Amino acid sequence: MIRSMTGFGSSSLTKESITTTVEIKSLNSKFLDLALKIPRVISDKEIDIRNSINKELVRGKISFSIHYNINQELFKVYLAQFRTLEQSSGQLFNDILKLTLEAPNVIEQLEESLDTEKWDMIGAAIQMAIADCNNSRLEEGEKLAAILHGYVNNIREALQAIQVIEPNRLIKIKEKITNTIKELTDAVDYDKDRLEQELIYYSEKLDINEEIERLSIHLASYQKSLGSDESQHGKKLGFISQEIGREINTIGSKANNAEIQ
Repeated sequence: MIRSMTGFGSSSLTKESITTTVEIKSLNSKFLDLALKIPRVISDKEIDIRNSINKELVRGKISFSIHYNINQELFKVYLAQFRTLEQSSGQLFNDILKLTLEAPNVIEQLEESLDTEKWDMIGAAIQMAIADCNNSRLEEGEKLAAILHGYVNNIREALQAIQVIEPNRLIKIKEKITNTIKELTDAVDYDKDRLEQELIYYSEKLDINEEIERLSIHLASYQKSLGSDESQHGKKLGFISQEIGREINTIGSKANNAEIQ
């Protein structure tokens, strides 16, 4: 199953009045572009956090933030006020969670050192948020895969229609060539061997059976890749898409037939 690079994940854990909230946003990017926003109290864990994200999310423009020690009562008050404002104004805020977290005194700054137990809680919250983001990416990927399968099926239906047209096209071409040769050979002397060579060359230039076969293979390969468990589909699907486009263009060009084109 393909996984979209667009996704969102969040988690929140509380232990001994300490609350950790983790938020991950992911957008499209050729490579992993990771921006971290973490409290100073866990700055020494930045490499560990980056490694966890690199291992699971692999690609995308990712914004990662940790809010540590949230005043839950004040958070609830601000959140309720923002929702009341949404209802009264009839407008939805773009990111109500972010607005609430950035409200005055919601996040309390800690200067204490981080013990193992508290880091374990933060680490668990990070893994939960990563899993949530991955699930979001998979859901988006399923929707995208359905659309791509539809595109491939449309191409396959068009290819089947071409295969119905193709025999009649070849008959008409053969009749046209035969009539033209008859007219020319009745009027002038000609080299039969050279004419035969030219006809073979011309027939090969018009033959699209090889392109039809290759296109069928590429379509099957594309759909197989969509359903596989490969970690990165994008590059492979992009390559196959180029091959599909190349065969489609060649068929249209060589066929020299309006209906096929």
